Amino acid sequence: MEYIKNPGMIEEKSFEIIQDIIDEIRADYNFKSEIEEMIIKRAIHTTADFDYLDILKISDGAVENILQALNNKATIYTDTNMALSGINKRILDRIGCKYYCLISDEKTANLAKEKQITRSMAAVDIAAQDENEKIFIFGNAPTAVYRAIELDNEGRLNANAIIGVPVGFVGAQDSKEELINSNIESIVSQGRKGGSNLAAAIINAILYYYFR
Repeated sequence: MEYIKNPGMIEEKSFEIIQDIIDEIRADYNFKSEIEEMIIKRAIHTTADFDYLDILKISDGAVENILQALNNKATIYTDTNMALSGINKRILDRIGCKYYCLISDEKTANLAKEKQITRSMAAVDIAAQDENEKIFIFGNAPTAVYRAIELDNEGRLNANAIIGVPVGFVGAQDSKEELINSNIESIVSQGRKGGSNLAAAIINAILYYYFR
């Protein structure tokens, strides 16, 4: 059997195919910027879903804020270990950024029990106490998105940006619309689609573009 074995060649060929399909199905489609193109194409590469041409919404200052945070050795907080595992830590280590998923921490479990809230919400509460610059990455938990918006409205979140792409049927779509309408710079997948793999792909697109 003849097939491509080189990982770099596989990725390069994938992106060529993605562009060919875009040219075929959306010949008039224009990306707003080179970095937006990289983010959306990597989202499609990860999901094989061309709906992200339309449903991935990047606020005007999101990429700039994320880049500033990364340059200032920000801390990244994810809502799942799956999202955390997919992020390129080699680059984060090189640029001095930290990264955590607090969902399984004992402190998170205790706070969730005490307040009668989800662990995802409790993890946001704990992360918000971090005075360092920070980026939240949510691919699974709508309640984390809601809680982040609540804390931001109270002036207690202090996040540079949120990548908010929870997948699902209960709260996912609505929480993301609330995020789009908030004052937080964000990258959001509208509707029900999303997931931890997408969340990791978005931050990786930014890391590869600026730091690879």
